[in-house]
Amino acid sequence: MGGTSSERDVSLASGVRVAEALRSRGHEVTMVDPARGPIGAEEQQALASGKVVQAAPPTPEALKKLAREALPRLVNTLPRMGDTDVVFIGLHGGTGEDGTIQSLLDLTGVPYTGSGHLPSALGMDKDVTKQLFRQSDVSTADWLMAPATIEEVRAALGFPVIVKPSKQGSTVGLSIVKDPAELQPAIDEAFRHDDEVMIEAFIAGREFTVGILGNVALPVGEIIPQHEIYDYECKYTPGMTEEVFPAELTEQETARVQEEARKAFRALKLGGCARIDFRMSSDGTFYCLEANTLPGMTQTSLIPQAAAAAGISFPELCDRIVQLALDKRGGE
Repeated sequence: MGGTSSERDVSLASGVRVAEALRSRGHEVTMVDPARGPIGAEEQQALASGKVVQAAPPTPEALKKLAREALPRLVNTLPRMGDTDVVFIGLHGGTGEDGTIQSLLDLTGVPYTGSGHLPSALGMDKDVTKQLFRQSDVSTADWLMAPATIEEVRAALGFPVIVKPSKQGSTVGLSIVKDPAELQPAIDEAFRHDDEVMIEAFIAGREFTVGILGNVALPVGEIIPQHEIYDYECKYTPGMTEEVFPAELTEQETARVQEEARKAFRALKLGGCARIDFRMSSDGTFYCLEANTLPGMTQTSLIPQAAAAAGISFPELCDRIVQLALDKRGGE
């Protein structure tokens, strides 16, 4: 939990909830922040009782400073994992979600939750993700990679467009560009958070999410944010978004989007628990926006709500995710 990505605060909030849930199921849990090492009892109590997720994510400059000490601390922590039964990865974004941590854990032989190192890397790179979606007949919006001129964007995509870092989550660095004059500033802002930037056609319509637990699609949820898009503030500020589980769709629409989610899950070779997000256009087509290989577990996160709609409590959800990791490695 924690880490050095722009989603650090979200990860801390997820991690403390997961730890408490697993302890309630009888597990012995050690909390580790790759950026700072094991988390002591006093800090755990502070995290559990205070507001962890701030109104805005940490700045890239602050994260770079934090990252300088992260690798030595992580390398020192890994050898002490010999007696660990399973690592629950509560990291979001950056090296926690892009396959880096997963590769290091593979070296230890300790089972871990979520997808392996290759699927994690594929799911983190939105450009590669969309190419794999297209090859697997999963509908996704047209896109270009920056740099691109106003004329190129207008010809290929039209306006408005979504400009976002290609390898970030939680809508960090994302902008809706309606005025062509705002295109380059939006690209510049996205480049502050990543070395690759995607320019994507904006799909107007309702937004949905489908959680996958193992190979089972959870109830579909509809996301109705107060802002035009489901941005960082709407995601992590209570009351800023209405989430409806199960979504008000016909049986046929529900079955269709769940199947699209399973196809996306298979296209990226994902495992464990993941979340697949969609926009539904006016003609009823579900366009896959992205896959979240390590979805949030905070008070306002979507996977816990989807699980609850399926009659699965949060502690049971965390327990099932642990069991999926053990099953993957043949553990008990």
